[in-house]
Amino acid sequence: MHAGGAERVASMLANAWAQRGDDVTLMPTFSGRGTCYYPLSEKVKLVYLAGLLPARVGTSAGKLARFLVLRRFMVSQRPDVVISFLSNVNVAAVVASFGLRMPLIICERVDPFATHHIGWPLRLACRFAYPLADALMVQTHAVARRYASSRSFLPPVRVIPNPVSDDLLDVRRTAHPDDGKRLVAVGRLVEQKQFDKLIRCFASLAQQYRDWILCIAGEGHLRPALERQIAALGLGERVKLMGQVKDVDSLFAQADVFVLTSAFEGFPNALLEAMASGLPCVCFDCPSGPREMSLDGEVALLVPLNDESALIEALSQVMRDSSMRNSLGKLARDSVAQRYSLTTVLSLWDALFDTLKIDRHDR
Repeated sequence: MHAGGAERVASMLANAWAQRGDDVTLMPTFSGRGTCYYPLSEKVKLVYLAGLLPARVGTSAGKLARFLVLRRFMVSQRPDVVISFLSNVNVAAVVASFGLRMPLIICERVDPFATHHIGWPLRLACRFAYPLADALMVQTHAVARRYASSRSFLPPVRVIPNPVSDDLLDVRRTAHPDDGKRLVAVGRLVEQKQFDKLIRCFASLAQQYRDWILCIAGEGHLRPALERQIAALGLGERVKLMGQVKDVDSLFAQADVFVLTSAFEGFPNALLEAMASGLPCVCFDCPSGPREMSLDGEVALLVPLNDESALIEALSQVMRDSSMRNSLGKLARDSVAQRYSLTTVLSLWDALFDTLKIDRHDR
């Protein structure tokens, strides 16, 4: 339950279900225990799989033990429904629940057709395991269409986007320190996010827009390389690597423009949250998420994937035009409030529960 999109959504859904009276258990299957980065309601039962494992178990025996312990926990709890996030956990949930006749919903958090983000053993495991689930939840219609055209043998595929918190929809612009207008990006400092491209594009705009700075919130193994790039471009005072930022609301409240330069996504929470905060957004048309979330570029500027010239032009438009920033930000907030509010997304989950004949009230 560290910082990340899946963790944020898992905590938000668990809190909402528990708040309305459902009996919710959240089980992180990470090999360690750790702490929850995002707030978790006291009504949610937090059980770490690692805490149920034998004190001494070897690496090879540990993998088998994890399946057995997970299965034993399912048998003891007899849940009305099991919901699994992430590919490797999906496979574990399918194996552990085999034959128990418990409704199982597995969730893909990225576009599996856009990147080989997992090794071939896990891809093969998914191919054999996924058909045994009761439903496969994806976050965009684009991914659902790809599954449909793949002719893979799968359970029913349902589209449920990530929700946005009501707190973000209530965020209002606040004055920020006198260090210039802020172009903000959020994400792990990894290859997928392509922050090197963003920094290079900002360097092309830095002289023209001297009152702007670029703030990148997130941490990762590419920090040293990005620091070297920033220094080489002479942008030490204009580009800030902020590390992990827990208070996203305040970050967006003090921002002026949000930008997303990912090579691929599943459903980029950072973009969703920026739009909900009323920020004008510029994003690469990467698979998948941005096109659907921006309504084909109507409520956020959509740039062809990896087209740096087009990105520079789009950023220049919003950086020089305050009225455009205001109107685009309002369009973004209104659109997100209508399509991705927590109430709307919970109703989609309830509809899925109904199709699986799951009693979803006060269990």
